[in-house]
Amino acid sequence: MANEKELMQARKDKLNKIEEYGIHPHPERYETTHEIGESRKLEDGTKNVSLAGRVMSKRKMGKISFLDLSDITGHIQLVIKRDDLGEEEYKKFHEILDIGDFIGVKGEIFTTQAGEKSLQVYEYKFLGKALRPLPEKYHGLVNQEAIYRERHLDLIMDDEAKKKFLLRSKFVRLLREFLDNHGFIEVETPALQNTASGATAKPFIAHHNAHDMDVFLRISPELTLKKLIIGGFNNIYEVARDFRNEGIDSNHLQDFTMVEGYSAYWNYEDNMKFLQEMVVYIIGKLYDGNLKVQIGDQLIDFGGEWEVISFKDLVLKDCGIDIDKFDNAKDLLQEIRDKKIELEAENIEELGRGNLIDQLYKKVSRPKIIKPTYLIKHPIDLSPLARSNDENPALTDRFQLIVNGQEIINGYSELVDSVEQEKRLIEQSKLKANGDEEAMSIDYEYIKAMEYGMPPISGWGLGVDRFMQFLTNSQNIRDVVLYPLMKPNN
Repeated sequence: MANEKELMQARKDKLNKIEEYGIHPHPERYETTHEIGESRKLEDGTKNVSLAGRVMSKRKMGKISFLDLSDITGHIQLVIKRDDLGEEEYKKFHEILDIGDFIGVKGEIFTTQAGEKSLQVYEYKFLGKALRPLPEKYHGLVNQEAIYRERHLDLIMDDEAKKKFLLRSKFVRLLREFLDNHGFIEVETPALQNTASGATAKPFIAHHNAHDMDVFLRISPELTLKKLIIGGFNNIYEVARDFRNEGIDSNHLQDFTMVEGYSAYWNYEDNMKFLQEMVVYIIGKLYDGNLKVQIGDQLIDFGGEWEVISFKDLVLKDCGIDIDKFDNAKDLLQEIRDKKIELEAENIEELGRGNLIDQLYKKVSRPKIIKPTYLIKHPIDLSPLARSNDENPALTDRFQLIVNGQEIINGYSELVDSVEQEKRLIEQSKLKANGDEEAMSIDYEYIKAMEYGMPPISGWGLGVDRFMQFLTNSQNIRDVVLYPLMKPNN
């Protein structure tokens, strides 16, 4: 069997033959009438159909050849007869063409006796040579690392991969559509920031050469977006790329896509209603009106009322710890250990009370939540940017949407009291100084902006990657990212 080097040389020889025949090996363009997926819906007898794509298979049976032509929208069978092309063109076609090459074809739609929608080709044009052979059709890419590194090959060989990423694109389009139709304005804010604020996470640090200073890749656009509410916007959102320099696992990425939205004069309960309507709208559009989505062995119903449960009640139910009885991290950690609960955080001794509670919840409660559930009333030290609850100031007016053990949406009524905000961020900065790398830094520019006055605000964030991992029942979040960052192959 020829090795890859020999196969590549054979293809290069064909490229030379293409030039010898006077065919341009890299033509400028090709005029199509349809994408391949559209062409399969055309009626038999439709003439002058012009398609372009990659040849995925070919077989010659004397005077007739059958090819599989593919693009991102689908496949179609090509039927090429020697009598239609002429003997010389038919011979030339097979001399220059390899599986993996790009061609343009023109012809008539028909359906074979076997029921296969096909295009009978009367004209063709060579559009591009694949110098490397594709993986074997029936094996494709089997190494998961190779799939992440060479997503283009995954898309070429695996129709399910194509469907997954088309679903992702449609999801983002529908989300924008819903928000735009409800009076939200899309904005863009900087990814480089002076302070790592807006969420509790460890940041990436970069150096700004022109200003000769270190900057942070944003961990969230939250504070910048709330400045825009101060500036007079009422309803805004951003589809933002965020960066968090944290550990790698099947549910977390260091660079990811987050949609954040903020509304003046709303509270968190307004957003809970609004976001349920938004999710139901998107799911309905994605699945042709069906709100029951099969995720693995779970049938998850997004219709009807969603359950609402408090943070305290959930943790108490699942592990018997009443978090309200422990006002510091040391005592709470001892109780966790007394209950023989093993948390997975590496720096467990250095976590503040809020992040410790979060680790406890992720261990004992979150994996058990399957149907759409709103988790509310988070402890204040877990939510330094959220508004205190009027009845119990130790809690916040916050919610999270949990589905199938995953956090899908996080939101709250925003803290708009500049004095209280400065106090909380100072407490966060003390935790960071004591070793809690996920504690938030204080942003005095944001405090100054708050001092010009803020209306009531409610905001939310939705992780696109996390939502798509859930919808596609993917084991690893990198399965729904086109090109996740990988260590270089040295």
